Amino acid sequence: MAMHDHHEHNELQDAVERLKQSGVRITPQRFAVLEFLVNAKSHPTADEIYKALEGKFPNMSVATVYNNLRVFREIGLVKELTYGDASSRFDYTTSKHYHVICESCGKIVDFHYPTLDEVESLAEKVTGFSISHHRMEIYGTCPGCKVTH
Repeated sequence: MAMHDHHEHNELQDAVERLKQSGVRITPQRFAVLEFLVNAKSHPTADEIYKALEGKFPNMSVATVYNNLRVFREIGLVKELTYGDASSRFDYTTSKHYHVICESCGKIVDFHYPTLDEVESLAEKVTGFSISHHRMEIYGTCPGCKVTH
């Protein structure tokens, strides 16, 4: 067994536990998709996940990847990020974080910060809505693009 970052290993265990609790069958493919997402530092598209895993699972189709991502999204393990471009990116929903997005190259970086839960409760009080979630995006220019401009 390769040495893994302890933290990541725990995240994967947590994810597997959450799947079990939701009554989702854990197929080898599902596990592989999940593992890829937990370890992905970027926010991969379904195509990127498919390309990364097709060697391991020759009979896996892009549709399989999409279906698995949908299952994960429905139980709240994964967030689908749509930022204007055609392909959704997927983000394993871990601790509270927001996204900082480069307006030049579109790179998305996680920014860890305690979530603004009070915004949600205030919104509920003021509007009477039942709030499910909120999304905050921070835009700017990444270090790589700053240099070239």
